[in-house]
Amino acid sequence: MTTKFVQVHCDVDCEWQDTSPRYRIFVNGEMFTERTWIWRDCYLEEIMPIEAEPGIYKIDFSMVNDGAGGKITATNFRVQTGDGIIVAPNSVEILP
Repeated sequence: MTTKFVQVHCDVDCEWQDTSPRYRIFVNGEMFTERTWIWRDCYLEEIMPIEAEPGIYKIDFSMVNDGAGGKITATNFRVQTGDGIIVAPNSVEILP
């Protein structure tokens, strides 16, 4: 089957105290990226370019357990580019 390209955006916020926490993004269980959150009192727009066969892909955010604490929240998932739709709060369906 042929792969298709979509670009998924979402808004990310992180609550933390002392040490900048790290978080990871997984797409269907595969690690997409790991980042360190260094900002205070703001949110960021995360951009995930995905090239894959048509189907449903779950996007998960998780904190790396490094003692920094913190809570990551991802909201407002949307397909910015390509043939795809958001089918759950954190899943994208790449259309045939």
